[in-house]
Amino acid sequence: MATRSNPYGAFNFQVEFDGTPAGGDPITAGFSDVSGLGNEINFSDYREGSDPDNVVRKIPNTNKTDEVTLKRGLIGSTEVFAWFKDVRDGAYAPRRVTITVLDEARNKVLALYLRNAQPKKWVGPTLAAKGSGEVAMEELHLVHEGIEYVGL
Repeated sequence: MATRSNPYGAFNFQVEFDGTPAGGDPITAGFSDVSGLGNEINFSDYREGSDPDNVVRKIPNTNKTDEVTLKRGLIGSTEVFAWFKDVRDGAYAPRRVTITVLDEARNKVLALYLRNAQPKKWVGPTLAAKGSGEVAMEELHLVHEGIEYVGL
């Protein structure tokens, strides 16, 4: 990936879900918002009694990933909810989720991969008859086992 002086816009991206190990079909879905892309390393404190410096060393150990939230306008497609329902009903159906950032010309510039992502929570739209300009939105919360950041 070539570097540039201006950062990429946060409004051009694609989300794709690979198929499941049990043979579930891939899902391509448009989302208006992706949040929670994060990873944190845990450290252990360690100090030997013979260390000449009176300071605790920080030793990296495990890491934890943040829950990712995807939001989209309700469009009538049931593929995402069907995946959630399968997991809710006891299926083990992890997927690799690819979030691809696009430049202004819609060329792929980098990808974020969520390894073994599974749906944790689905939130349906808030429906209210008082507003005419609101869009019915749904949310999908994902847990995953690792995130990779790859330049294209």
